[in-house]
Amino acid sequence: MASEVAAETAAKPRGGRPCTICNAKRAALKRPKTLEQICKECFYEVFEDEIHRVIVDNHLFKPGERIAIGASGGKDSTVLAYVMSELNRKHDYGLDLFLLSVDEGITGYRDDSLETVKRNEIQYGLPLKVVSYKDLYGWTMDEIVKLIGLKNNCTFCGVFRRQALDRGAALLKVDKLVTGHNADDIAETVLLNILRGDIARLSRCTSITTGEDGPIPRCKPFKYTFEKEIVMYAYFKRLDYFSTECKYSLHDSSFPCILNCFNLGKAFDFFPFRHIIVAFLSDPCSL
Repeated sequence: MASEVAAETAAKPRGGRPCTICNAKRAALKRPKTLEQICKECFYEVFEDEIHRVIVDNHLFKPGERIAIGASGGKDSTVLAYVMSELNRKHDYGLDLFLLSVDEGITGYRDDSLETVKRNEIQYGLPLKVVSYKDLYGWTMDEIVKLIGLKNNCTFCGVFRRQALDRGAALLKVDKLVTGHNADDIAETVLLNILRGDIARLSRCTSITTGEDGPIPRCKPFKYTFEKEIVMYAYFKRLDYFSTECKYSLHDSSFPCILNCFNLGKAFDFFPFRHIIVAFLSDPCSL
């Protein structure tokens, strides 16, 4: 009896609270999504397993498909590339994965982030294709801003970037394009479309797969993944990513109002406003 108690005591982590999943190691973080206090190893497992379940339950891919991963060098796309590579190997999806980046021609921003993507190419062993505004359209974003000034830059760039990704995916002859849009991104888009009264976009912005009627559908494996957990995963895994904001987004006046409204919910630690939207996207009957 004494030996069993000793063994149980030895198994419990010393200092701090034990992981609520394995109860063997000390909790390293509190999950924003579930409020569980868990260790790093269990966090990696549940984080990856949830994304795997999303992929399987929504039938996002088929064996033998060529998949382009939209890679900007930021946290979302870097974690997406890493997790997709790991899940493809671990669960034998049978996918051919590629990194696809767009060079908008923003000096001091995109040129630095592309260096990160090039390192990811080597780190994850994924072929990289870079398409540029200069090659596709004959001008860079720097040249556009110089011509039109610091106004609505994100609107112009968003349209050009989407077309550039489509053309890059076509050059790679892929079957699908995956992006790192997470639950927070989708919740922001929902709120933005509500405030704009854009019913058409509101009806399709929550879909996990879009463009199915076109040549190259787009998928969002991170649809139900919280941004904070992506940051935590990148931090604990020590992934190599670029974290500087675009210098032109700081001057764009299109989004401060929506972001301020959205961030009001972040003052409530237990049930932020964005979680309500995410919960509704997961199960409309839950509310």
